[in-house]
Amino acid sequence: MRFARKAGLDDPTLCEAIADAERGLIDADLGGGVIKQRIARPGKGKSGGFRAMILYKRATRAVFVHGFAKNERANIAKDELATLKELASQILAYDDKALAQAVTFGTLIEVTCHEKN
Repeated sequence: MRFARKAGLDDPTLCEAIADAERGLIDADLGGGVIKQRIARPGKGKSGGFRAMILYKRATRAVFVHGFAKNERANIAKDELATLKELASQILAYDDKALAQAVTFGTLIEVTCHEKN
């Protein structure tokens, strides 16, 4: 959340990254429920924007866990990816009760997306 605020990324921008993934437009599937999506800087394109690491299960759940500017970092390290895969195996298995509890305790922050009909 701190990264998103600092970068000026609002809920609709984050929702767009998930909508792209739902349409099959995944920038990099890193395996184990971890994907990398490009996110445009506000008012600019994706090429000079941000990278978001997302725990992702199609049509079920998406959890933003890490973000970085492309010009600050090329990618994540192997050990970081291993940690993200382990986290994905846990969080993507949450049932509705566990997910609601994580939001209530502030462990996770919900991003609300509204589909246009």
